[in-house]
Amino acid sequence: MAIDDLCGDSEAETPLLSETLYGVVNFKGLPVLRSTSGGWKAAAFIITVEVAERFAYYGINSNLINYLTGPLGQSTVTAAENVNLWSGTASLLPLLGAFLADSFLGRYRTIVLASLIYVLGLSLLTFSTILPVTTSDGEVARPQLIFFFFSLYLVALAQGGHKPCVQAFGADQFDVNDPEECKARSSFFNWWYFAFSAGLFVTLFILNYVQDNVGWVLGFGIPCIAMLTALVIFLIGTWTYRFSIRREERGPFLRIGRVFIVAVNNWRITPSAVTSEEEACGTLPCHGSDQFSFLNKALIASNGSKEEGEVCSAAEVEEAKAVLRLVPIWATCLIFAIVFAQSSTFFTKQGVTMDREILPGFYVPPASLQSIISLSIVLFIPIYDRIIVPVARAFTGKPSGITMLQRIGTGMLLSAISMVIAAFVEMKRLKVARDCGLIDMPNVTIPMSIWWLVPQYALFGIADVFAMVGLQEFFYDQVPQELRSVGLSLYLSIFGVGSFLSGFLISAIENVTGKDNRHSWFSSNLNRAHLDYFYALLAALSAVELSVFWFFSKSYVYKTRST
Repeated sequence: MAIDDLCGDSEAETPLLSETLYGVVNFKGLPVLRSTSGGWKAAAFIITVEVAERFAYYGINSNLINYLTGPLGQSTVTAAENVNLWSGTASLLPLLGAFLADSFLGRYRTIVLASLIYVLGLSLLTFSTILPVTTSDGEVARPQLIFFFFSLYLVALAQGGHKPCVQAFGADQFDVNDPEECKARSSFFNWWYFAFSAGLFVTLFILNYVQDNVGWVLGFGIPCIAMLTALVIFLIGTWTYRFSIRREERGPFLRIGRVFIVAVNNWRITPSAVTSEEEACGTLPCHGSDQFSFLNKALIASNGSKEEGEVCSAAEVEEAKAVLRLVPIWATCLIFAIVFAQSSTFFTKQGVTMDREILPGFYVPPASLQSIISLSIVLFIPIYDRIIVPVARAFTGKPSGITMLQRIGTGMLLSAISMVIAAFVEMKRLKVARDCGLIDMPNVTIPMSIWWLVPQYALFGIADVFAMVGLQEFFYDQVPQELRSVGLSLYLSIFGVGSFLSGFLISAIENVTGKDNRHSWFSSNLNRAHLDYFYALLAALSAVELSVFWFFSKSYVYKTRST
């Protein structure tokens, strides 16, 4: 990985920074002091609201497939496709929310507005479970179905405004030009994921039990109450927040778009002319300026003039290049996103068929096994942040121990291994079903403990500590400052597109393997399905992805930072 110029040398002497911070104000628009604003004090309020929002979101997402196949009577394949479609939409809508936040509303206002929509969507979703599900002839009532999905996608819309802004707003509370706050910001991404995973553990272990054993009204109503409480807590913390001052010049989208337009208009300009201009003006001095050199043509006007408005500055060209460098990294993470989508769909359906009794008379809800992912995250993040990072820092000299791309790559490797384990466990489950004569008895519990699924879930969680947190920090850090909400929405869009690709892949495999009335890989009778083949395919695709990711990451040039 070529360059890691993130926080500077922590051992180097740095000038004493003023107590008054520049570039940020409080909610009244007045200058702020370092000691009375931002930092962990402000981040605590923001992390709290994130925990509640994730509690609400995963309270729906984690058990949605069982609601669709249960009360709504959908097949396993249809339900999995609907879950992937909704999850994909929910992960792509942050692009819209981030655009509105970075261009018009600001992050704070976007969070408040999205939270209000969240509460409305969850209220309607709860109400939809009260309506009659089926008609007198046993068919699912179409108006109820429409109302349910309207409420569900309203939640997705709210999540689109909430998710990219909350984390970016939290990271904004740390001054990257201060060595200590820069280190704290890197830890912020770790402890952010720790806090929301701890909340998620409670969600999956308790809320899924409520949904399966008490009722869906309370199971959807509790997240609504949690989201309303979160909004109140977020508003209480307003006086501690740092708000970035918006630049008065062109907006970031216009600046970056203009670079591409000017470069295209100047396509006839020769590289030698661009080089001469760079040498004459001393432009593009930073390392990596030779990457995407065709954009350097935006430095020169087609008529040879240098009047303002006809050419782009070197800083604007570097902004455009920084965004363009993200594209191959974004694309090579899509297979990881497809793998990620399986934990809330087929992993859960596997658990339904297995022996779920963990205590006499107590059966663990299948969706609650996803809490193992959260538990492994909660247990591993302190180890990573307090042990692995300091040890790695001693060897590499980097404040974060390893680079962000190295961290992401490690997570990809672990996710591939988790798919291999999942394939072997499913082979074991199918063998037990055959040996016990249960192949054609899908509703009979297979005498195989649900704890067999624990390793694949646990490794999933450790992979998330590396890949998910790494992606969050990478896409926040490597975009221009004014586009950090968009940066985080790009990270989320990986999982949105990944969910769509997962749905497409499932549909394609279903059509191919289910021809001529054969049992497909995803047969509703999982004892005749072949999820083991599917997991093996994902493991192979993950290996290819990791190779391509390594190819692009080794030549990636990190964004430089002025101090």
